[in-house]
Amino acid sequence: MNLKYKRPHVAELVSRLREDAESIIIVSGPRQVGKTTLVRQALETFPESQFAFLAVDMPGNQSLSLGHEASTKEVFEQIGRPRDAAWLIDHWERARNCAANSQDGFILVFDEIQKISRWSDVVKGLWDEDRSNGLNLKVVLLGSTPLMVKRGIGESLAGRFEMIRVAHWSFSEMQDAFQFDLDSFIYFGGYPGRAHAVSDETRWKDYVRDSLIAPSIDNDILMMSRIDKPALLRKLFQHCCDYSGQIVAFNKLLGQLQDKGNTVTIAHYLDVLREAGLIVGLQKHAGQHLRQRSSSPKLIAQNTALISATSGYSRRDASIDRSYWGRMVESAVGAHLYNSRRSDCQIQYWRASPYEVDFVISRGRNLSLVEVKSSAKSTSSVSQVGA
Repeated sequence: MNLKYKRPHVAELVSRLREDAESIIIVSGPRQVGKTTLVRQALETFPESQFAFLAVDMPGNQSLSLGHEASTKEVFEQIGRPRDAAWLIDHWERARNCAANSQDGFILVFDEIQKISRWSDVVKGLWDEDRSNGLNLKVVLLGSTPLMVKRGIGESLAGRFEMIRVAHWSFSEMQDAFQFDLDSFIYFGGYPGRAHAVSDETRWKDYVRDSLIAPSIDNDILMMSRIDKPALLRKLFQHCCDYSGQIVAFNKLLGQLQDKGNTVTIAHYLDVLREAGLIVGLQKHAGQHLRQRSSSPKLIAQNTALISATSGYSRRDASIDRSYWGRMVESAVGAHLYNSRRSDCQIQYWRASPYEVDFVISRGRNLSLVEVKSSAKSTSSVSQVGA
């Protein structure tokens, strides 16, 4: 990962940390999008004596020398301690001491917070106590996936947090940080962790499959959601990658997946894949909400790397097959629209045979229509987006 490149979220986080503590700050996003890196970059703008960064999953011996004065630093010891509620409370108490002795307050960061059992209940009690005492202790929480964080905040932290959502990297970011051209971004997508290894496609695909896809499904989704048919979920993910950019009826999905389940199960699994930052099933734009929910979804991989890593296409083969490349271009545009959307916007599609609009961006009563076309020249594949 390019450690010098700073995503826009860094400035946003710095701005919030310069304010007095009013809400817990939660940094949430899919795996491997640079959440930990951007938090560390934000902390670099503060004196070392004003923050503590604690990685819950850090093994072995580690101590963080932090405190309210450079000459008398408090040491946050993690040697041999189990990462449990007692460990969290102990470090929170130490941070309280630092905050009480500083005019600017203190910043406490927990990375991989979801690995502490019942973390949200503990955090709620400590945070409410700090608010009662008027303590300027600013708390930042990170989790490896949105699914894990969502489960915790939904149970205990309602009304006590504000979210910084970190999406997959955009083309402009990959271009600025790694000099990707447009074709490279369409095929390799926006994962910064192995952007330097794209010249070795086999190595790159192994990384995406083994370090991104497998943990997202096996460690995140299956551990955090009720999935009665794990094999069906895995098949559905692969099917969504194969048909990204296309509209597929739920009944057709069931038939092709050769499962005796029902469309409600498929719809639920699609929602879980969306929350994990993998796949989104866009709804058809319609005047009635119920009609939207019952429509056939347009499948979009939230990062085109997921498509390339699970397909049998090399980059050269993908660019030669113009039909396949066209779907890659449409998936890249759809992923960009979805990942960069504002919270009050919806990304949908519209179709009334024989007419179709690739993407509909709706915000209240305002609509923007997007049609995607890819160039016929394999050396310069450019998506034409019109409204």
